[in-house]
Formats: sequence, structure tokens, C-alpha cells
Amino acid sequence: MNAPVRTPSGAALDLTVNGRAVSRAVEPRTHLADFLREELNLTGTHLGCEHGVCGACTVLVDGEPARSCLTFAAVCSGASVTTIEGLDDDQLTSELRAAFTREHALQCGFCTPGMLVAARDLVLRLPEPDERRIRVGLAGNLCRCTGYLGIVRAIQSVIEERRARGVAPLLVERSLGPVGAHVASAPAAAPTLRDAAPAERTSAAVGVSEFVPAHTFEQRFTVAFPPEQVFGLFGDVRAVADCLPGAFIEATPSPERVEGGIRVKLGPITAAFRGAASVSRDEAERAGRILGAGADGRSGAQGEIRYRVAEGATPDASEVILTVGYTLKGPLAQFGRPGLVRDVAGRLTAAFVRNLEDRLAGRALPQDRGAPSAGLNPIRLVTGLLLGRISSWFKRIRPGGASR
Repeated sequence: MNAPVRTPSGAALDLTVNGRAVSRAVEPRTHLADFLREELNLTGTHLGCEHGVCGACTVLVDGEPARSCLTFAAVCSGASVTTIEGLDDDQLTSELRAAFTREHALQCGFCTPGMLVAARDLVLRLPEPDERRIRVGLAGNLCRCTGYLGIVRAIQSVIEERRARGVAPLLVERSLGPVGAHVASAPAAAPTLRDAAPAERTSAAVGVSEFVPAHTFEQRFTVAFPPEQVFGLFGDVRAVADCLPGAFIEATPSPERVEGGIRVKLGPITAAFRGAASVSRDEAERAGRILGAGADGRSGAQGEIRYRVAEGATPDASEVILTVGYTLKGPLAQFGRPGLVRDVAGRLTAAFVRNLEDRLAGRALPQDRGAPSAGLNPIRLVTGLLLGRISSWFKRIRPGGASR
């Protein structure tokens, strides 16, 4: 541990720690963890790896979990910092402490302060006690004693109890950039957390509004069924969601509004983008529009799908024209290059068409047979796309190919 060097040339630091105003002079290189321990004697913030890996030093900076061993104290000037000591009277932290004791979720206790801060954030955000999402959320907090089983069970039990009492998860709006760099942009976590009103629900809080798409593309496909039958099925939102890999419906408050999302599987990690959509249809034109918005953590998306069911080449066939517009926000936008999105959408559409034809023909889909939904796997889609392009490239350059 490197103690801060105190010299008259230190920069002035004014911040709030556990609800108390603090003013000190610190060297620019002083880390927040050292400042808390050495200057304020708040030794509940533990130092382990000092590389931001173990999570033992996790504290709240303006309400967001942060690695204090990597955060310079000087950048937190004007911010509000809450350490494990500042959560002594916090209702949620008290529930977690009791659950940790009940589930034998601690042994040596070295990781426990940072683990409780991370667990508190998970309980606030997760809508359900999903073990996989809890384990992913704890990936930045290492424990060398317990094997994590008791910790996961403790967090699950607190989420279950709070949701049973009608305490809804909070929608957390977080700015991009390092924690502490957005001083006073969000209120700090209060020392005592009050239960949210039972009527507040995450999906219902997602607003659906008009927007100008950043990118637009068109998809067309043919279905071997009459236009009236295809358009009729498109009017059943749940049936359409069953045909789209990873999609799910949670509620249909009205024929014009639906709440749900899509599950995305990345290796062992499964996330769910939850949101809401407004639905409108034009029976005379056999056309419709779906306008939606959703989010998962710090990433968000707005999308618009306009569809029209036209007559196909034969009386028993239909051509479906889709116009898709979308805007991505947050880290997700880094992977949303238009060309890649179009290619992935093409492969996703192919899977949707296969399921759609099975549904129209009365054949059972995998979920109808009791098979679990694996969720949309973009890695598998992109891998298939890349393999297809490589194969096409080799066909063009080999002898006898198109480009000799």
C-alpha cells in the first residue's frame, strides 16, 4: 500500500464522504482508497490487488460502484463518496448483511465490504433473482474462501424478498466515462434507502416516443402462405415473438402497447434487453408499424419496423417487406456498424421465416415442445456470417472460380 505523500503543494480537495463535508490538500497521484484509509481512517475500504481486479476497494462515487484503488482522489472533488461505514444505517445493506450471515456468505471477511457494495447495486437494478446475471455482476469482486455459492444465494434471497414486497428495481441512468468524472451529475446514494412504490415497474417506465433513426435498411422475404393468413398472424404479437429467436413478451397492457424484450447470449453470459413497443396496423393496406425502445445496463436502443404483406408470385405465396430503422446508445453502439447490423439482421430474418412458416403450418416450435429458449446468439450469427464470406472469397480465387 502506498500512503499519500503530503506536501504544501498538494491540490485542494473538497468532497462529501458518508454525508460529511471533507476538505484536504492531496497530491495529484493520491488514490481515493489511500485517501479514505490514511486521511479519514475509514479502513473498511480494503486494499488487495491495487490493480482494480479484486474489488475489495469498491465504494460508491455519486451513487455508482467504483474501484477506489484506481480512482484518483483529486478527480472526485465535489463528488459524494459512500464507503461501507456510510452504509451502517442503510436498510438494503442491513438486509444483505443478514442474508450473508444466514447463507454463510463470508469467511475471512476481507472481500466482504466491496462485495456488499457490489451486491447492493445488483439488488437495486436486477428485476429478478437471475443467478447468471448475479454471477456476471459479481465478476469484478473476487473471494478466495467461499466459492461464491452462499454469496449468490444471499443476493437472490434479498431480491426475492424485496420483489415480493412490491419493491421495484430502479432504472439507473449512468453517463459514459469514468466514475467521478461527472461531478454532481447524479444524486448520491442516500445513507438510508426507502422502498419504492409497488406501482413502479421497470418495463412500464420505458417510454416509447417518435425518433429519427440513425440507420435504416430494408429486408424482404417470401412465405408460402396467402397474404391474408400471414397478415393475420402478424396481428398476434405473442405469436410473432415466439418466431423471433430470443424475443419474449412480459405484458400486453393494450392491443396498441406491448412490454417485453429480447435475450442475448454471449458465451456463458445471458442478458435481457427489456422495454416497450407501440403497435399499429392498417388492415386495408395489410401494413403495420412497431415502434419500440429498450435498454440493458448502460446500453439502449430505439427501433422502428414497418412491414407490408404483398401478394407473392403465386396466389398461395406472400412477399413481406420490412423497413427497419434504429438508433443505438451507450457501449452497444460501438458494435452497431450498419453493415454488420444488416448482415446479422438477414440471418436473424432467415431464422424468423423458418419459425413463421412452422407456425402458419401448425407445426410445433421448439418452445412448444418444452425446449428452453437459448436466446439470440450474435456471436454465432456473426461467426456464421464471417465463415460464409471466407468461403465465398475462396470460391472466387480458386481455379475455376469467378475471379481467375
